[in-house]
Amino acid sequence: MPESRLLFACALVACSAVCGLAQTFEVMESSIADEQKAMTEGRVTSRALVEAYLRRIEAYDRQGPKLNAILTVNPNAIQEAEALDRERAQKGPRGPLHGIPVIVKDNYSTTDMPTTAGTIALLGFIPSIDAFQVKKLREAGAVILAKSNLHELASGITTISSAGGQTLNPYDPTRNPGGSSGGTGAAIAASFAAAGMGTDTCGSIRIPSSHNNLVGLRPTKGLSSIAGIVPLSVTQDVAGPLARSVTDLATMLDATIGEDPNDPATHLKPGQTRPNFTQALESGALKGARIGTLEPLFGGSGDDPDVSRVVRAAVDEMKKAGAVIVSVPMPELNADLEGVSLIGFEFQEDLRNYLASSGNPPVHSLAEIVDNGLIHFSLEAGMRRDLESKGRDSDEYRKAMAKRAALMDAMLKAMDDQQLDALVYPTLKRHPTRTGEPQGGSNCQLSPATGFPAISMQAGFTPDGLPIGVELYGRPFDDAKLVSLAYSYEQATHHRRAPELTPALGSRTSVPAVTWQSSVSVPGSPARISGNFTLDPTTGELKYRITTAGFPPGEIRYATIHRVTKDENGPVIALLSNHPFVSLSGSDMLSGTDMEKLRAGALYLRVATKSQNSGSIRMTLKAAF
Repeated sequence: MPESRLLFACALVACSAVCGLAQTFEVMESSIADEQKAMTEGRVTSRALVEAYLRRIEAYDRQGPKLNAILTVNPNAIQEAEALDRERAQKGPRGPLHGIPVIVKDNYSTTDMPTTAGTIALLGFIPSIDAFQVKKLREAGAVILAKSNLHELASGITTISSAGGQTLNPYDPTRNPGGSSGGTGAAIAASFAAAGMGTDTCGSIRIPSSHNNLVGLRPTKGLSSIAGIVPLSVTQDVAGPLARSVTDLATMLDATIGEDPNDPATHLKPGQTRPNFTQALESGALKGARIGTLEPLFGGSGDDPDVSRVVRAAVDEMKKAGAVIVSVPMPELNADLEGVSLIGFEFQEDLRNYLASSGNPPVHSLAEIVDNGLIHFSLEAGMRRDLESKGRDSDEYRKAMAKRAALMDAMLKAMDDQQLDALVYPTLKRHPTRTGEPQGGSNCQLSPATGFPAISMQAGFTPDGLPIGVELYGRPFDDAKLVSLAYSYEQATHHRRAPELTPALGSRTSVPAVTWQSSVSVPGSPARISGNFTLDPTTGELKYRITTAGFPPGEIRYATIHRVTKDENGPVIALLSNHPFVSLSGSDMLSGTDMEKLRAGALYLRVATKSQNSGSIRMTLKAAF
């Protein structure tokens, strides 16, 4: 049995059959405040919350849509929750996170669970110390419920790894969940815990926040510690929470920021202070705020117009909430952003230093990992390039540092000239791509290149139901202002929407598969097409068997499933065959949006033929469930 599966099984064995409290409190989409209030009132316990989230992980990560977001479940989570329940009864809660289950990305060091960073090279490795932010969470009384999958060694944005495989997007399992903190993003979107922790070197908090309809802050460099986190680039790395609401985000931030003697970046200069995020939340923060649209980051002809429309609409919503919107052209920005990344220069050295200081790891360098083939094939070429880097002692590195300094000055000047509170742009210019395809369109680089904060928040959905994020960027240590602006926007719009494929478990029980048959005849011809279909409403899997009769050999060209639009003929959502066939069997995954369209009769099968007379044949697909 794989290690992660064994640990999960141990947790389920520890889970008592007496789960009445967990059954009466619904954890799906519940907030930290909801859970804390319920525990205070005696309506639920920390143990019951842990049990409820474990059942959701079993139902939707291991089964159902099989999101594959979780690498390891804490086998001691129930015992830890019970201890916190006893402490609450004796002394009262430590604070807002007392007894709250949370998930951390598996590049955070933990002394009671393996830390793999997504690579088989570190399977079973248990570091000698907790990461600083893990320690802060434990001190606040949080239960570290599980550790999430990530793009291997945090080196990508689609979340695939040799240790965990491909994580899926809960809004559409055929799509990627963003990355590198995509396991955390998918897990929190699917309500596997109250909130989660990620890291961001170039978008790895903000991209999965965008892809999973969450909110995530990349904080000012030095606001919180990265000590004990498997590094990608110490200069660019930051760490912080992803959450379903801004209030939950603020609660997690208040618990995890702070000075750390093991992270020099956290030693603030005179006059710099760390904020209290929850106290800074203000529903009217957008009134009178000056927000600049950073035009070069809105994309061009190669990007997705649906994304641009959603984000432009979000800017209009900010204006309706009282913000003053100012256009900021900055025509040289894209050129200024070229060559500012430090990842390739720093990764090899920083990983080696982490491994040397973290106990007794099974490997000691990036070269050892790559040369022994202990990495997913999709990362090998990039890792070998990193091995050839000249590192920090090179002219290229010094040039990158100089460009970063100039960019900081340019961004401050642009904001000062227009007296702006923040800049706004799409988190990504393109929608989530299908798994296995590269994800383009990221605007991740500006924040890590300057060290300034940026927050991604829910902007809405594309017409096919994919979440889109809008990002606010601010001055250094204006993190609380950005979070307050995001809170004001959230309260005015309420764009958070749970994935349809991971509903409350009570509404999911005993959902039978839906089967039906359809057929269509070609007028004036003996030709006929018949289909047998089976839909699993809990996973979105559509199984089909298509048979044809009466067609000349080789007449059929292809078969596809389409979505009806206002013009009747809609785009392809699934390719069933791209060659002639007599009969055809297979399966495909439908998103939550397309399952609703199937229920409404707004999907159709299209079979194309060679004959001018036959053209293409259309069969409406409709299922009652």
